[in-house]
Amino acid sequence: MNEWLWLALAFFSGSVPYSLLLGKLLLKRDIRRFGDGNPGATNLIRAGGGWWGGLAILLDGLKAAIPVGWVYWFDRPVLPWMAAIALAPVLGHAYSPFLAGKGGKAIASMFGVWTGLTLFEAPLILGAAMGLFYLIFENSGWVVLFSEGVLGVFLWLYHPDPLLGAVWILLFLLSAWKHRADLARPQLVRASVHKILSRLR
Repeated sequence: MNEWLWLALAFFSGSVPYSLLLGKLLLKRDIRRFGDGNPGATNLIRAGGGWWGGLAILLDGLKAAIPVGWVYWFDRPVLPWMAAIALAPVLGHAYSPFLAGKGGKAIASMFGVWTGLTLFEAPLILGAAMGLFYLIFENSGWVVLFSEGVLGVFLWLYHPDPLLGAVWILLFLLSAWKHRADLARPQLVRASVHKILSRLR
């Protein structure tokens, strides 16, 4: 019964659309009218600037990190339940009932899950990989998946924990689905990278 309660709480926590709320309450704007139309922090940045986006990213990370971290470090249910609870806030963000199931791509919430499970280790690896791939590719979908691939290799080499492996697979599949439109486009390499490569030839 306790696992069902944590699962529901984690999903509910993840489903709160902080970026959309900040946009409406503080900026008086619907951030879904900007960019790709998602109710996420990226479009809040487009609507109001980096400070608001940074606040939204922090809140979106915490809404996943707090329930997942609490259960993982203080309760630790068996693997299937813990994996489901770790996935729940990301699913809540991606398919928020407050938005009729139309949520964002849940990148910040995914970082929050890894913070809850590994503290700063996995988020640092994932963030560094994303920073590197963003310098190379314009296609954000491939950036996310390549970065998660790097994290997967890191976990396999240094933390071969069945739970972390299961969570990684679930989050990777969800990311691939949420970025399916980006993945249908070619891997566009940035012009600056083309210039560097042409000089090396």
